[in-house]
Amino acid sequence: MAEPHLAREILLPKPSEKILLADDEPSVLFALKTLLGENYEIFTAENGEQAWKLLCEEDLAVALLDLHLPGIGGLALLARMREQELGTEAVMITGDVRLDPVVEAMRLGAYDYLSKPVEAARLEQIVAKAAEKHHLWLSHRALERQLVELTRYEELLGQSEPMRAVYRLLEAVAKSDATVLITGASGTGKELVARAIHRRGNRSAEAFVAMNCAALPAEILENELFGHEKGAFTGALTEKPGCFELADRGTLFFDEIGEMPFELQAKLLRALEERKFRRLGGRKEISVDVRLLSATNRDVRAAVREKTLREDLFYRLAVVEIELPPLRERLSDLSLLVSDFIKRFAEKSAKKILGIEREAFETLLRHSWPGNVRELRNVIERAVILCQSRQITSTDLPKYLLKQESSNVLTLPIGTTVEEGERLLILRTLEAHNNNKTHAAETLGISLKTLHNKLERYRQ
Repeated sequence: MAEPHLAREILLPKPSEKILLADDEPSVLFALKTLLGENYEIFTAENGEQAWKLLCEEDLAVALLDLHLPGIGGLALLARMREQELGTEAVMITGDVRLDPVVEAMRLGAYDYLSKPVEAARLEQIVAKAAEKHHLWLSHRALERQLVELTRYEELLGQSEPMRAVYRLLEAVAKSDATVLITGASGTGKELVARAIHRRGNRSAEAFVAMNCAALPAEILENELFGHEKGAFTGALTEKPGCFELADRGTLFFDEIGEMPFELQAKLLRALEERKFRRLGGRKEISVDVRLLSATNRDVRAAVREKTLREDLFYRLAVVEIELPPLRERLSDLSLLVSDFIKRFAEKSAKKILGIEREAFETLLRHSWPGNVRELRNVIERAVILCQSRQITSTDLPKYLLKQESSNVLTLPIGTTVEEGERLLILRTLEAHNNNKTHAAETLGISLKTLHNKLERYRQ
């Protein structure tokens, strides 16, 4: 006797669950409300328009819809619910003896249907099961959101521990006004980090102004930083605000800060400490309120030792320092990044590309990625453009990646697991011996049977 009791408990609704009853017959609404009102919060509608309004405004677990509602009919409501992905489970009510409308309702995603007059026991059972399915949908949606949070932070993508450590640090500093120095090799996503901090911070509604310190000579860079007054120099026909003014109340991002001319660094330091500066040719001081973020791919401490970066400026810039890992140190993110780039560029090129072949992905896995995520992005964009099938193959990859495959040297980047390293070693050794398993086994120092067993496991 225990099993039916347990099953009954599983189906019991939560007190806060909301149920919509939509029927144009007051007697039917009264009967349904009487039967269900003890266990659910009930909403009623006498026509399709009222029902749709409630479906949009309330977090409804189940909606009991009469097939022939006035206005927007039950089938039309069902179609709208499916299109908007509301998540509310629909149970159709019909006094029609024909099966066609019921079949169409089930095709549109109805959970079940009830015939008039409605049997109380069947009503309670179907509504409870539909509510349980709604619970599962909510749990699935919450899990999907959790997975997104684990794998993505703004425009940054990755679920490896090095990237999660970066996410935690970003979340900690975003709401503050601390100056942040972002370090990392070229192509690791330093500007994406700066933009993520800005968007998550208290200045997100204001301007984000980015400036590349390596792109301009000192005299032009100073003008870009602080602006100039009319007549400050030949050709200065009008006044021009600089980046500090443009970023007032917002965020100012200096990319390649390590390349800023040494003579200009003192002026930058003064502006940062006093939050005041003068335009070129100007006499009055202009006050600004900016948050400063900067980035460099250089070894900043070496730059301080070599006197190319002022020590006092470095400490002013690096109140918080965030170091981005190179791609070779987070290869567990490679599959996630490749999938994201394929989806993005396939949509851009109006191509139906479903993924990448295993052999081609292994080629990517073996590369050391000196250009990091930027290099990977370019490789995948090129591959999508050249791809003529539903999957990217090795022939779609650049030749420089394939040439590395012919080498008898196996390079395993930091982050490769022992199991994956063993698999790559076995496959490369087989390739070097022209797929002669006996010779490969001898080179590897394992028995032929062990080699066969491992290869069989790789095929699964």
